[in-house]
Amino acid sequence: MAHTNPIKTSDLNSIFLPPDMIGPIFEKSVEQSAVMSLARRVPLSMTAQTAVPVPLDVPTADWVEQAGRKPLSTGGMEVKTMSGKKIAVLIPVAMEVARSNAAGLWTQLQKDLPTAFARAFDRATIHGKSMKGATGPFPDYLAHTSKSVTIGTTTQGLGGIWGDLVKGQKEIIDDDWDYTGTVLDYRMKPSLLGATDTTGRPIFVDTTTPGTGAALAGTLVGEPVAYSRSVSGKLRRQTGTIDTGLRGIGGDWSQTAFGVGMDITIKISSEATYIDEDGGVHSAFQENLVLLLAEAYYGFVLGDDEAFVKYLAAGGSS
Repeated sequence: MAHTNPIKTSDLNSIFLPPDMIGPIFEKSVEQSAVMSLARRVPLSMTAQTAVPVPLDVPTADWVEQAGRKPLSTGGMEVKTMSGKKIAVLIPVAMEVARSNAAGLWTQLQKDLPTAFARAFDRATIHGKSMKGATGPFPDYLAHTSKSVTIGTTTQGLGGIWGDLVKGQKEIIDDDWDYTGTVLDYRMKPSLLGATDTTGRPIFVDTTTPGTGAALAGTLVGEPVAYSRSVSGKLRRQTGTIDTGLRGIGGDWSQTAFGVGMDITIKISSEATYIDEDGGVHSAFQENLVLLLAEAYYGFVLGDDEAFVKYLAAGGSS
């Protein structure tokens, strides 16, 4: 949704974006994030840490005599503490574009920021890494689980890739967790669609909804499936990213929760310098650029990483 009032770059000296721009950006980031599509959303406080209860078991009710002692539930409730972590992106823009077509620039930001935020969030929550490979902002991450299944190890006669996925699902259920969904790398799509039984009939049916831009894309082994390029760690057309061999994570998503901040800030400068991916230093003033620094806050907690199973490519080690 485009902003209803004219925006000038001269008005944007470290401001909060207006609410009618913030809402769509945050909602689209949730749609495009595979992890946020399956995890549950909770409020996130920006001024203090938020205690987020993550259920470890269903409370146990029992029968009781009239006026008798009430049974104490044996279910547990672990309390995880969620705090907002800052995510940022620096965007160089030609001065002519920023000044002559500010409205178009903000429209483009509404398209690009959700993708940038969603990729960084999925990378951090799945691998525990930043986009540059440093330690991520959250202490717990999904790929830390010890459970894993290598894709391609089940013979076609026993189900092939379908058998691999069910094997992972069984590991979760046998460990007394619920299997409620899967996040997959986009590289899995052709493998799934090309999978056949011993008579050559396709095992899977394409249930994706084209054109929505959403990560959530149908079902797999009876539960929701969402896709993200951050699963493998190898992002399209982005240098320096490495394929970790991870092809999917599945498990009990009630063990995860996330929160989003209430504001996105934009700082603008035509005089600052920045360092590109190759280490080169650039001057916005000298190169006639406007630098836009967008910042937002997200939080994430994970109850027990053993509630999840990793699906690895042959030779993968994530």
